Formats: sequence, C-alpha cells, structure tokens
Amino acid sequence: EARKGDAGGRKTELNQKPRVERCVTPREELRQKDKERKSRLSLFLTKSGSHENVSPHKKTNTTTSNISPEAALQWSDSFEELLKHTDGVETFSQFLRTEFSEENIEFWLACEEFKTIDSETKRLSKAKYIYTVYIESESPKEVNIDYNTKMVIQKNMEHPTRGCFDAAQMKVFSLMKKDSYPRFLHSDIYMRITRRKGPGATMFRRRSRSCVFNERGEAKTEPSAW
Repeated sequence: EARKGDAGGRKTELNQKPRVERCVTPREELRQKDKERKSRLSLFLTKSGSHENVSPHKKTNTTTSNISPEAALQWSDSFEELLKHTDGVETFSQFLRTEFSEENIEFWLACEEFKTIDSETKRLSKAKYIYTVYIESESPKEVNIDYNTKMVIQKNMEHPTRGCFDAAQMKVFSLMKKDSYPRFLHSDIYMRITRRKGPGATMFRRRSRSCVFNERGEAKTEPSAW
C-alpha cells in the first residue's frame, strides 16, 4: 500500500502543469497601485464623515448645547468672524452636511493647514492629498472650481508652493460667503443656539445688531432700542 501511495503521489506531481506567472508591466503595476490608493482613500472618507446616511432633515450627532447664544451671535457679524471661532466652524460644517456641501469648508480648512507646513516633503505629500481629494476630476469630495484654476493647480503639483491653492481657496470661500453663509444664519441649527438664553428667557438683544429675537428665533429691528 505504501508503494501504491508513493506511485500515486509521483503520478499526481507529473500531471500538474507548471505555474506560469504573468509578467506585469510597470504601467499596469502603477495603475493597480493608483486604483488601490483611491479605493482606500474613498473608504477612509466614508468612515470619517461623508454624505452617507445624511439627510437635510436628520439631526447631527455633534451637540451644540455648550455654545452660548452670545457667542453664536458674534458669528452673524461676518463670515470672516465665524471662521475665527472653532465652535462656529464646527456648527457651520454641520449645516453644510445637511446641504451635502461640507467639502467646501473641509477644503478651505485643509488649505489653511497646508500654508502652515514648512517641510517640503510634508508639503508635497499634503498637496497631493488635497489635489486627490478635492481638486482632481471625479475625486471623492471635488469642489466646484473652474477648469483653468484646476489646470494651474495640476501643473504646480510637482513643486507645490504655499500659495498653489490660493485661487481655488478664494473661489470656494466666496461661494460659501455669498451662498451658504446667509442660509446658515436662517437655519434651524443656528436659530436653536441663538434663541437659547436660559430657563424662562425668550428674548435677548445684541448691541451690534439693534434687533431682538423672538421665541421663533426671528429677528425684529428696533431702531430706538439703543
């Protein structure tokens, strides 16, 4: 029986065809790596907070209960003022998620961080990340900028400078300021913060605005109040 087993094993080995490995060209290898990189990046963005499971009528998870109405009212002075406050940026980001446009504030913040990088190696890595996520056509969180601006950025990717994203950042900033910011000031999330003064208090004033907010969070002008 042992001899039969040995003979059978040798016969099986003889019948097996030699494995032929396909030669992969450098271009195919690069393409595969790029595909895997984009796949990992897309998965990361989905887990870290993308459009998935977000509804304009769905409440956000981050609480705003620790933000005082007085602090929130400062955000209405200007969009630039809002961006100076961490809570303001976070609340505005929550609002943009309900409009499926949070990539705008994320891109703006990424550009601000990019301009603080001194290391050329880190700057190159961060520039490629920003380009892949926000600038490149059909990227996971592509921002709305014109073709010429996009092409200029693409050319600068080999040797990115601190200001290589300035034009695109300014366009996105202008879009948020003129379009999203006015709607944010009338949004439910902002009104819920600014009308919350304390137990039993339903009205309060802000000196720089000469107006009062009623229980519904609506502003009413009172020229003679101050």
